[in-house]
Amino acid sequence: MDLFKNTLPGASASLVQVRVSASAERSQALSLIRAIHQKADKHLRPALDLIALVLSGKKAMNQGTFVKVIKMCDDMVVILKKEQLDDDNKKEYCSMQFDTTDDSKKALERKVADAESAIANAKEGIETTTQEIAALEVGIKELDKSVAEATEQRQAENVEYKELMASDSAATELLGFAKNRLNK
Repeated sequence: MDLFKNTLPGASASLVQVRVSASAERSQALSLIRAIHQKADKHLRPALDLIALVLSGKKAMNQGTFVKVIKMCDDMVVILKKEQLDDDNKKEYCSMQFDTTDDSKKALERKVADAESAIANAKEGIETTTQEIAALEVGIKELDKSVAEATEQRQAENVEYKELMASDSAATELLGFAKNRLNK
């Protein structure tokens, strides 16, 4: 007797089978299709409309078309899985592109910073060179002035020398003339 009692289900289990009618299953499936229809992409809506049309037609349901609806739903699940995989791949591609673009942006920012520092150094060099050129111009003007003064001084000295040489040669001639006279 214990063996018989152990094989029977307990008090919580029921031997009554609950059967759902085909029309209840159809209406439940139709309500799910309509709920999905509102959230679906535009290219899936015609398929959902077709499934809803098949579910709402009583004649087709009586002829075993529900198998077709199930196949359509299975096909749609396959399509959605494929689209999800495509979306995942696109997301991965986009994140790689964002990383690559971010790296490029950082490299360009470094180049810009380097170029700006090079420009600042070049401007500083130009400013220093300009100051050196100005100092050299002042030096050249002073040198030109001292050369002009030296030239005037040498010309004056040359004139004096020529006068001295002329007077010297005149004096030498006069002395030669006087000596000749004294010797005569």
